[in-house]
Amino acid sequence: MSCLLKSGFFVSGCSHNSIIKNRDKGSFRVCSSIGSLQFKDINSKQFLGKSPLVSDLSYKAPKLEPVNAQSSVFIGKSLRWWEKSLHPNMIEIHSAQHFVDSLLSAGDKLVIVDFYSPGCGGCKALHPKICQLAEMNPDTTFLKVNYEEQKPMCYALRVHVLPFFRFYRGAEGRVCSFSCTNATIKKFKDALAKHGTDRCSLGPAKGLEESELLELASIGLISRDLLPSSTKDDGDKVGDLVLNENVVSNIGLKEGNAMVMA
Repeated sequence: MSCLLKSGFFVSGCSHNSIIKNRDKGSFRVCSSIGSLQFKDINSKQFLGKSPLVSDLSYKAPKLEPVNAQSSVFIGKSLRWWEKSLHPNMIEIHSAQHFVDSLLSAGDKLVIVDFYSPGCGGCKALHPKICQLAEMNPDTTFLKVNYEEQKPMCYALRVHVLPFFRFYRGAEGRVCSFSCTNATIKKFKDALAKHGTDRCSLGPAKGLEESELLELASIGLISRDLLPSSTKDDGDKVGDLVLNENVVSNIGLKEGNAMVMA
């Protein structure tokens, strides 16, 4: 391949070691991206019939500076809907033991337990509103319980419909429980206004009922040390509910008016 230059040069090839023929008198310089070629002042007659000598040609290599290239790849993890817009007073429950401990350590604070499922459309639609209410009530603790991850615990607590909420307050223990959606959010706001007012309860936080603690302990979800002394000697009694893996795997869960098999 040849490159014809307008300045009167003819360059055969396009590399730094190309043979250059001069048509004019005087000196000239050809520069490329990989170096520079420079001829001395030579009379054009000297080129007639012979090739330029190496001594007449000087090659100056470019000075290359070291380049430190550094690349980084960041792949952001997209948040799932139940992880978005959370506030410091919204706590994800990871186990039944964590749930019981959180209720007992809340003191006089109002604790709202939000039972949800990733596949529940009503839960997803209601989530932004619950986050707004949590932001407006920083002194209230919101415990989030993922039904799919805590299914045995939810069944032991008789949670069969979603979205579902339970309100706990100090020594009173559970003060109310209900299911609501965006259409019936007033039910949630009314309960928050009623039980969210400052009050002083006598005695430590009650948390779950004794029967609920016994059921959770009987299936090994919590330590039996958490049981009241009156129930520790009841052996393997589990009230009127017996749980096993086969029963738990067939739990019926209601979402709104539809029955969803877990």
